[in-house]
Amino acid sequence: MKRLMRITLKGLLVLALVLAVLAVWKRAEIVRLMAVNSLFNAEKIVGNFSHMDRLFWTRPLSRGDGPVSPLPMGAPINLPEGAEDWIRDRAVTAIVVLKDGQIVHESYYLGTGPDDLRISWSVAKSFLSALFGTVVAEGKIASLDDPVVKYAPKLQGSAYDGATIRQVLNMASGVAFNEDYLDFWSDINRMGRVLALGGSMDGFAAGMKERAAEPGARWHYVSIDTHVLGMVIAGATGRDPADLLDERIIQPLGLEAAPYYLTDGEGTAFVLGGLNLRTRDYARFGQMILQGGEWRGQQLVPADWIAASTRPSAPGGALYGYQWWIPENGPGDFMAHGIYGQYIYVSPRRGVVIAVNSADRGFEEPGVDAANVAMLQAIADRATE
Repeated sequence: MKRLMRITLKGLLVLALVLAVLAVWKRAEIVRLMAVNSLFNAEKIVGNFSHMDRLFWTRPLSRGDGPVSPLPMGAPINLPEGAEDWIRDRAVTAIVVLKDGQIVHESYYLGTGPDDLRISWSVAKSFLSALFGTVVAEGKIASLDDPVVKYAPKLQGSAYDGATIRQVLNMASGVAFNEDYLDFWSDINRMGRVLALGGSMDGFAAGMKERAAEPGARWHYVSIDTHVLGMVIAGATGRDPADLLDERIIQPLGLEAAPYYLTDGEGTAFVLGGLNLRTRDYARFGQMILQGGEWRGQQLVPADWIAASTRPSAPGGALYGYQWWIPENGPGDFMAHGIYGQYIYVSPRRGVVIAVNSADRGFEEPGVDAANVAMLQAIADRATE
């Protein structure tokens, strides 16, 4: 009996030691998984959105050695009627308004400030679209109607096999993907856990096997489509998309602070939503796009690409281009848009760019998107008065 007790005790000690080693070994993964599960909690969301580098793997980008691009102060504007309620109700954290390249309004809320590097969420998709235009212009991609597997062979046998680059740019890949952020088991939340636990985004994309429609048949917003575009860029150029974005767009823009990307466990940038910049720097990007890709005498993105990517081209009359949204009742306007209330609204006819960051836990409620766009248009109108 004593011998049995000694064996049992020894076994328990060994088990405890093994569990302790596993706990240390997996501590980072456990911390990140817990962070994902509490990322959007009411008491944490504002701080989390300004400090994503505390929660996920990241990789820095370089702002380069050049001077900061000036954003001169213009004649200040007052925000339109109802803006105070909108800011409060939508948990807005930052607003920067440019008119003809000058700051006419800048404000910060909920304890945040101008130096915060804020998460882009899907606003990052429009950055990748701009980069994609530079790759097309240099001839690395023969045609937008090429199949994606020509440049991303890892996707052979997946639901992306048979989809063209143009269809993926338009969010018309046909891939079955549940984008419901409130459903724990949705594809978008499964993808978030892959990111948090250090999995492979390439592997996640290749693992998508089901189609909801034939490629090109209909528009259906699928966030992983943008990661596939990153795979296409990597395959076409032999370069890392994050490095290319840094080299071709980030550094020439003369940003105030070096941005960073969230990454998966392999160091692959989370190009569909992982950029983190200051709000003024989001506005600088929007101003460059408004100027047809020109910035301080340098053509960063081809003007014809910007024109093509910011007009409706998705099937079924969807108001979507190449990773840019086109609002209703705003002729010529377009916007980058991310969950929880991130926007870069561009109005070329008014000469206005509006960058907004928020931590809006109610962003999926009916009517919120329409109300946000209406407020952005009202701000753009006020800037032109």
